[in-house]
Amino acid sequence: MLEELFYMHNRVVMNVPLKFQRYLYERIDWDSPAVCITGARGVGKTTLLIQHYHEKYGDVEQCLYISADNIEVAANGLLNTAKEYFKYGGLALIIDEVHKYPDWQQELKNILDTFKDKKIFVSGSSSLGLKSTKADLSRRLDSYDLGGLSFREYLELKEGLVIAPVSLEKLLKDHVSMAQKIAHQGSILRSFKHYLTGGYYPFFMESESAYLSKVLNIIEKVLYEDVVIDGKVKASNVPVLKKILWLLATSSSFTVNINKMSRDLAISREYVYEYINYLESAGLIHCLHSTGKGYALVRKPQKMFLRNPNLLVAINSHLRSASEQGSLRETFFVDQLSTITGVSPDDRGDFMLADKYVVEVGGSGKSFRQVRGLKDAYLAVDGIEIGQGNRIPLYMFGFLY
Repeated sequence: MLEELFYMHNRVVMNVPLKFQRYLYERIDWDSPAVCITGARGVGKTTLLIQHYHEKYGDVEQCLYISADNIEVAANGLLNTAKEYFKYGGLALIIDEVHKYPDWQQELKNILDTFKDKKIFVSGSSSLGLKSTKADLSRRLDSYDLGGLSFREYLELKEGLVIAPVSLEKLLKDHVSMAQKIAHQGSILRSFKHYLTGGYYPFFMESESAYLSKVLNIIEKVLYEDVVIDGKVKASNVPVLKKILWLLATSSSFTVNINKMSRDLAISREYVYEYINYLESAGLIHCLHSTGKGYALVRKPQKMFLRNPNLLVAINSHLRSASEQGSLRETFFVDQLSTITGVSPDDRGDFMLADKYVVEVGGSGKSFRQVRGLKDAYLAVDGIEIGQGNRIPLYMFGFLY
């Protein structure tokens, strides 16, 4: 068994790029006994784990990479595979795509209980299973969620332009001087346009022409493999999930009306709530809730967006009208900001950040009319390289991580 797993391990680790590392790499406590990395399909979880393998171990006899859906692993079981490997002196085990293994929660718990002196690294494309698992397993794992490429990371990976991430407060204060430096290094607006349509997932480096097809394939896999299996949604109901995604992709600004969605989708209100939760947990949508307290506010989102702009482009590939461009801008803004701070809808502007800053998102003609007089109000403006005062180029909100 180990001979075959060693062979597969070597095939995987030899093809992983080592120079570029995602923002999350430095934030992980790699000394923790057990680390779990979740995130949407295609964002680079496997690459991140293999990079740590090369940095820390570099030897299959010290650390073994396995995929939970490997035939050898499925035939022998996760626990038995771990036992067989560790009895020969292995120090660490990487279990990729753990959610694809039946009853993975129990077997992973057994591994963590049995081999407390070993390092266990786990990845899962969906957080559905982790959210539903027992609390005692959650306490055993230090969990991290990996987002897609920020615009900053895209520039580094695509064009070799290295820019340090900045805090939200520094961006709001020093955006003019930052933008002046960036503008001298190339056509930033052209790069930003390319990012919005094809730069969120690292696999754009493999083939730009096939990129959107791969994004659509991710949607299919998430719906039929992650949501159907983990969320216990019948495969026959997947078209309803697709219709929700289509509604989001073709709406200029999707304000949630549960009763209307129930009628349009021909399903009960309870199923609307469940399906929204499944799609968000699986990394396909963002739900924004009003700032406030109470069960109804916690449960019902006020606005919904697709998880990232590339999903929007893949589903609604035209994006010609001004309203559709507005959706693309807002989807980008919500995705980038949600990774580093709280984002909620705001009646005075489009969004509130960190319960403090009100932001309006728009094109180059956007004015302060709606937010005039507010103390901490800003405009995130598309189509400009350098801003002024509280008027900030939209692309600069992609440098936060």
